[in-house]
Amino acid sequence: MRKIRHIEEKFFIYLSAFMAYSLIMVLAFIIVVIFYKGFNALDWDMLLKTPRGGYYYGGEGGVLNAISGSLYIAFGATAIAIFIGVPAALFINVHLIRYRKTQNTIRYFLDVLWGIPSIVYGAFGFTLMLWLGMNASLLAGIITVALLISPIMVRTFDEVLCTIPKGLYEASLSLGSTRTETAFRVIFKQGFPGFVTAVLLAFGRGIGDAASVLFTAGYTDNIPLYLDEPAATLPLAIFFQLGSPIPEVRERAFASAVILTFIILILSFIARFVSKRLSATNLK
Repeated sequence: MRKIRHIEEKFFIYLSAFMAYSLIMVLAFIIVVIFYKGFNALDWDMLLKTPRGGYYYGGEGGVLNAISGSLYIAFGATAIAIFIGVPAALFINVHLIRYRKTQNTIRYFLDVLWGIPSIVYGAFGFTLMLWLGMNASLLAGIITVALLISPIMVRTFDEVLCTIPKGLYEASLSLGSTRTETAFRVIFKQGFPGFVTAVLLAFGRGIGDAASVLFTAGYTDNIPLYLDEPAATLPLAIFFQLGSPIPEVRERAFASAVILTFIILILSFIARFVSKRLSATNLK
């Protein structure tokens, strides 16, 4: 019996290790494939120039317009999501700490919002845009993506706040702090490393989504200077170029995918570094 349990333990250890390393291999395989297919088209022109005449037929230029549009939309939407998400997550975990059923109900609806396909958010954003009399623009894209990533922000930060000991909350109140002071000066500070992770997840979803901005942000070869101007994004640039029958344009699609992937990887490394530094600071 003891030998069987030992074999069973070894089997699940090796199985878990295989699955964990398989995920790493999948990520490496994706990066290698898109880099291999887009290497010939990857140059400084892709990063520093906007599309010129005949670009989508193999002409000169780059995707600076799409890079700028993606960053504008992702940063704008993430800022709105932070403005919504931080108070919401703190409210759930501080002001509703005694109302377990209400907490679970709110979390259930947030999970539902998280699971709604992005194309549904795009359709809703398009309807809202028409109702407000707006054109496809940078602002419409920011609002739609903010609606998409806000549930991600709230639930991710909420899960982090759930791990904070309740004794910290009670000790703060016993010292005369109000619930709002406890929320922002104690609980938020303690959970700040997890907040960085929540921001990263929301930003990564926002910058990489195509369906939510397909009808709302529009597309242009220019870099938007105002909120009411249309904005290109890297996911849509990849979509449009990958559907071209011209091999050079399809290579540019994979080069655009490399650029998008490395933007997310760089932000991931930065967020991981900041999170570790803040965690070490809190431990001191």
